[in-house]
Amino acid sequence: MLISLVGLLFLVGGRAVRSQDATGSRFVCNAIPPGAEPGCGYSPAGNRVQSSSPVEDELRNTIIQLRETILQQKETIVSQQGTIKELNSKLARCEAAADESPQGKSRGQGSRRKEYGKNTMGDLPRDPGETIDQLGKTMQSLKGRLENLEQQSLRLPTTNVSAGSASALAPLPPELRELLRQRLGALETQLLRKVAELEEEKSQLYNETAAHRQRTESTLNSLLERITELEKSNNAFKSPEDFKVSLPLRTNYLYGRIKKSLPEMYAFTVCMWLKSSASPGIGTPFSYGVPGQANEIVLIEWGNNPIELLVNDKVAQLPLSVSDGRWHHICITWTTRDGFWEAYQDGERLGTGDNLAPWHPIKPGGVIILGQEQDVVGGRFDATQAFVGELSQFNMWDRVLRPVDIMGLANCSAYMPGNVVPWIDANVEVFGGASKAALEICEDRAFDS
Repeated sequence: MLISLVGLLFLVGGRAVRSQDATGSRFVCNAIPPGAEPGCGYSPAGNRVQSSSPVEDELRNTIIQLRETILQQKETIVSQQGTIKELNSKLARCEAAADESPQGKSRGQGSRRKEYGKNTMGDLPRDPGETIDQLGKTMQSLKGRLENLEQQSLRLPTTNVSAGSASALAPLPPELRELLRQRLGALETQLLRKVAELEEEKSQLYNETAAHRQRTESTLNSLLERITELEKSNNAFKSPEDFKVSLPLRTNYLYGRIKKSLPEMYAFTVCMWLKSSASPGIGTPFSYGVPGQANEIVLIEWGNNPIELLVNDKVAQLPLSVSDGRWHHICITWTTRDGFWEAYQDGERLGTGDNLAPWHPIKPGGVIILGQEQDVVGGRFDATQAFVGELSQFNMWDRVLRPVDIMGLANCSAYMPGNVVPWIDANVEVFGGASKAALEICEDRAFDS
């Protein structure tokens, strides 16, 4: 009887629903619990009057929780989509920067370094190594988010709720899971490709840097070798004093210059080796000029005149003869006391005199020129007074040397450089085609004799 009554109730309810669909109203029939009085109660206004059984409350709460969980899941999916869009944007900027990089390569190494300084990834670091690390961290973060999303989806309650059951677990929709996996795979592929490109760029930059360093080192080594060769050529003499100055032509532009000047002196001795066959006259082996007096000290043989010594433009003729084309050692001494002078050739004193600029001190701060007579300090040379030949061992002292010292210098038994002007390679400059060459004067003199 009870079964017939329930079937009649469902039949009546189905007809009622069909009859009310046309008017937009719906009837809901509930199952009658055991022991309850059959029938449905309605309010006078036509609203359904519901009973609040424990099963209904439990089902209602389950549905509400399910709705809230679905809303939260939708928000999580939207957030993940935003993250994916952000990564797509960054990858697009990376690809744009990669497209611009080949153009930058043709601009040279300086332009390449400027492009490397640009932050093409927005918030990614500039160094390629740091960029690779950051991309790896981003990839791990994205995988972690996907795993969290899957774990959260496992906690979603099922929509199929049976009477008396609390809840069940349902997976994330397959379409969404597949879409996320595809997007994640695409992102991973793009990131790996970008990492490979960055590694290649880094390798190319390292290779170019190494090649540039090698070229720089090679150039520096070449320069050092060239400097060493020049230093050897300048110091090709066995000793700094073993050289000669050659003045082969009678011009006004070939000459040598002593870098050192003279102090104020009240006596001097000047010695040198000369070799000349010029005629008429050998010219001016040396001259010393100071401001206001270009002929402070001059040794000259001009035309058919004998060799002359000038001190403060005062003249003394010397009994010397050195124009036979052989090496000769000559020394001239002078003192301000009575203007006394001496002339030596090859160690022998050939003449003396006095009253040559007596009591005149030799003025300091002048210029010593080899091979030319000065009309102004350091210049205005006259070709007719130029020395033609070779000279060596030009030394000067601020005192009168003893005859035995001069003999020792002439026969090569003594070495005594000048205390005012020593004959050293570094102290002698040559100009206008004059040259310096190695010479061991004693050996060359012995060969001449």
